[in-house]
Amino acid sequence: MKKIGFLSFGHYRNAIGSLTPSAGDALRQQVELTVAAEEIGVDGAYLRVHHFAPQFSAPFPLLAAMAARTSRIELGTGVIDMRYMNPIGMAEDAAATDLISAGRLQLGISRGSPEPALRGYESFGYVPGPDSSDAEMARQHTEVFRAAIAGAGVAQADPAMTGSTGAMAVDPLSPGLPERIWWGSGTRATAKWTGEQGMNLMSSTLLTEDTGVPFDQLQAEQIAAYRKAWADAGHQGTPRVSVSRSIIPLVTGQDRHYFGLRAQAEGRDQVGHLDGGLARFGKSYIGEPDVIAAELAADAAVQEADTVLVTVPNQLGVEYNAHLLESIVKLVAPGAGWR
Repeated sequence: MKKIGFLSFGHYRNAIGSLTPSAGDALRQQVELTVAAEEIGVDGAYLRVHHFAPQFSAPFPLLAAMAARTSRIELGTGVIDMRYMNPIGMAEDAAATDLISAGRLQLGISRGSPEPALRGYESFGYVPGPDSSDAEMARQHTEVFRAAIAGAGVAQADPAMTGSTGAMAVDPLSPGLPERIWWGSGTRATAKWTGEQGMNLMSSTLLTEDTGVPFDQLQAEQIAAYRKAWADAGHQGTPRVSVSRSIIPLVTGQDRHYFGLRAQAEGRDQVGHLDGGLARFGKSYIGEPDVIAAELAADAAVQEADTVLVTVPNQLGVEYNAHLLESIVKLVAPGAGWR
């Protein structure tokens, strides 16, 4: 059994063919798609977070709205860029949202990917120190955030107000949330660091390194490095691992109209330049359900993961994306061995 989630970037633009012409449309449709996905039997609804772009940027109000309309489905992010976050304020928001959901939050966080704004996090008030970097700042924010949601004291009590001294924790806290934090990793080295830190691992359709081997094999190496580092660090329990994939079963004429021509162009890995280095992008799985089920069953990284996050074309609207998810759950997942 594998958990199946969907991952939406929340694109919106008033363009021909878009069913999300505004931010409000994208936000409300994410809530409705989450409700539909829960009814279909999907296990998770995840948000991609970007800043200074027509996409989702403020995850916690949306996650809380999704939580209030559902009862079973996991709710998460993939990922929040920690360079932009106040870790104490985020700890309060995350705990409150998790309590509303009754413990269903699965928070993916990371250093993040390139954003449209040049050093946009500085506009949010976060500037790396003179001997630091934006990546190190993201890890520092993460350390404070994880300590805060675990109940560490983060502010000194005012004796005049409290009648006591000592460090105070944020309020509310949500039990179990510290075990449901994931780090979005793009390399084998950061996967190893994630295992050492005791976080779950989230790996997308992009790796910011390339060794010449197929994407799924390189990602499987990443997962193996993570699990070894987790075990070597002596962490208890079984860590979770998710991978993202673009999966489009061609079932109806509408499916073929939207995606039929993309099957050949996107049916192989791509190598390009990102952040000053080589990066490998995983292929899309587009085709007849039985064919892509067999391909996914042979995907080395998918086989190693316990959760598969399916990226969805959110601008095509709730009805189409619910159909897409239902096709994956009912027609692809059994043949791939996930159900």
